[in-house]
Amino acid sequence: MIKNNSSDRGKHIDDLRAAIEHRATWFYFLIKEAQKRGLDYEFARAAIHACGEFHGKTRYGQTDDLTKFGPEFATQNVQDIFEMDVTTTPEEMKIEFHYCPLVNAWQKLGASEEEIATLCDIAMDGDRGIACAFPAFEFELGKTIAKGDDICEVCFKRK
Repeated sequence: MIKNNSSDRGKHIDDLRAAIEHRATWFYFLIKEAQKRGLDYEFARAAIHACGEFHGKTRYGQTDDLTKFGPEFATQNVQDIFEMDVTTTPEEMKIEFHYCPLVNAWQKLGASEEEIATLCDIAMDGDRGIACAFPAFEFELGKTIAKGDDICEVCFKRK
C-alpha cells in the first residue's frame, strides 16, 4: 500500500506541487494514449532520459564535485516540495524523499499501485539521465514511495 502524506509547507509550495502534479497528469495521459496505439513504455523512458541528460548538461553546471552539484539539484524549493532530507559529502549525495507530488497525482487519477510503480520508475529515468551527463557520478535508486516504502532513496555517488 502506498503511503504518501504531505505536511503543510505553505501556499507557495502547494502551488509548486500543483504544477508538478499537472506534469504528472499529462505524463499519465500521454502514456495511456501511447498504450492505446500499441506502444510500450520504452519511448517514454528514452524521452525522459534524454530530458534528464539535457538538464544535466544545461541546468546544473558541469562539475565533478557533488558539494557543488547538490545545492543546484536539491534547491530549497525542491527540498520543500518533496520533503527531502539531503546529506552531501564530496563522495555522495543521499536524498530521502518523504512526499511525492507525482505519486499524489497518479493516485488522484485512479492509477493502480502497479501502474504508479512503473510510472515512477520511468520518471526516475530523468534523474538517471542527469547522472549520465556527469561522467564522475553514478546514480542509485533505493526504496520508493511508489512501491509502498515510507521514503524514496536517491543517491548520486562519485565513481
